[in-house]
Amino acid sequence: MVKNPGVKASKMKILFASAELFPFSKSGGLADMASALPRAFRKRGQEVTAVTPLYSSIDIAKYDIRKSGVSFRLRIGAKIYEVELSHCKYEGLDVLFVYTPILCDREYLYGPPGGSYPDNDLRFAIFCHALVELLRRENYDLCHLNDWHTALAALLAKEAGVQSRIVYTIHNLAYQGIFPPSSLQRCGIDARHFTPEEMEFYGQVNWMKAGIGFADAVTTVSPSYAREILTPEFGCGLDGYLRRHSAKLRGILNGIESALYDPKTDPALPVHFGVDNFAGKAQCKALLCQDFNLEDSARPLVVFIGRFVAQKGLEWIVEALDALAALPANFIFLGEGEERYHAALEAAALRCGNLRCFFGYDEALSHRLYSGADLLLMPSRFEPCGLNQMIAMRYGTLPVVHAVGGLRDTVHPIGSRVCGEGFPFEDGNACGLIAAVENALVFSADPKKLEAVRRFDMGCDFSIDRCAGEYLHLYRELLSGSLSTKGEL
Repeated sequence: MVKNPGVKASKMKILFASAELFPFSKSGGLADMASALPRAFRKRGQEVTAVTPLYSSIDIAKYDIRKSGVSFRLRIGAKIYEVELSHCKYEGLDVLFVYTPILCDREYLYGPPGGSYPDNDLRFAIFCHALVELLRRENYDLCHLNDWHTALAALLAKEAGVQSRIVYTIHNLAYQGIFPPSSLQRCGIDARHFTPEEMEFYGQVNWMKAGIGFADAVTTVSPSYAREILTPEFGCGLDGYLRRHSAKLRGILNGIESALYDPKTDPALPVHFGVDNFAGKAQCKALLCQDFNLEDSARPLVVFIGRFVAQKGLEWIVEALDALAALPANFIFLGEGEERYHAALEAAALRCGNLRCFFGYDEALSHRLYSGADLLLMPSRFEPCGLNQMIAMRYGTLPVVHAVGGLRDTVHPIGSRVCGEGFPFEDGNACGLIAAVENALVFSADPKKLEAVRRFDMGCDFSIDRCAGEYLHLYRELLSGSLSTKGEL
């Protein structure tokens, strides 16, 4: 692309691609970011279109999703696939939906709980080929790809001679899109790309390597995680490959939608509150304890909200359950995930009168937990960014976190006066977790100190608007040809 010194002042035309997009489809934080970030771009005057699959689970009537009248055929491998486009407006954002039966007509996004569909490579290869077709048909300045599901589009766009700049974001390096070599032909990938320098990964095909290698810029969702993934401990086997491409790697901290997570107006809360009026928070807590049949609502309330998987520190939690339940506090766990963790938490809830569990995904309940809790438990083994800790602080709930990745960037020790104070701990084990909770409970026993930190945290800026500004700066550097190759890690 020709360098354009005047791009800083101009409107950019952006295609933002994701396999999930809130409120249409969601399995985790990717959906929230894929919705919030392009809408923040739009508010800053950019011309942005979000694109995602039209899964059969999406309520077409509810969101007024209509066929665009555009369809095309894709030849992938030895087969031809018919693709149809639909569209809608969501809070001012233009959203395009890609439909083809093999991609969209499934009960789950990626597979049943605990598993994956065996043809996920083909499903999302079709999506990637469709993305490249969109780039060929429209003059987009830039295409922003997210996670492994869209990574192949970076390679396909270069092969097709697409002039749009490509930004690829790694939301979680643990999920790389790894498939057998036979996947190459099925997905329309030339076998010449099956090399260690491109897509080969210990005898398998690795889609994330295509995103890293062929994108013009690679980002991940916090500065600390960008540094961590260059090490063997956090690199998930790609640390060497990432070091080779580190000059184009940036860490940009995710953000939350301040209007969506506002205790003054949140419709999910039974009582509203704010920095100048904490009485409502105590009422929220009392009602939660009543609903969960927890005695003595004056006790500190500690909550966990998230997936019951090893990444989120569930092994440490399970090991620590009896020690935690012996503390003068109440505990509520909300989430879903692996059955072994479900069973351990359920058993603990039966034997411990101050511990409760709710299995499943409940957005409204999660808001109530943020509002009523004193402490949020987030002992992740690794955490690319994490949004829960930011949301918790918005509601005056102090996070207890393992100091890794985005948690290290957003939660700082009490008294540090760095925006976002809580209780980070360094020792990644059950003992470190227990000690951190004990420390947090001791601190919380002083109402004046607790209120002061709550006020401080609630005033911190973790907004998606800040994050959007950093991405737009990166986009402009790419388009003007001024992106530094020295790296900023």
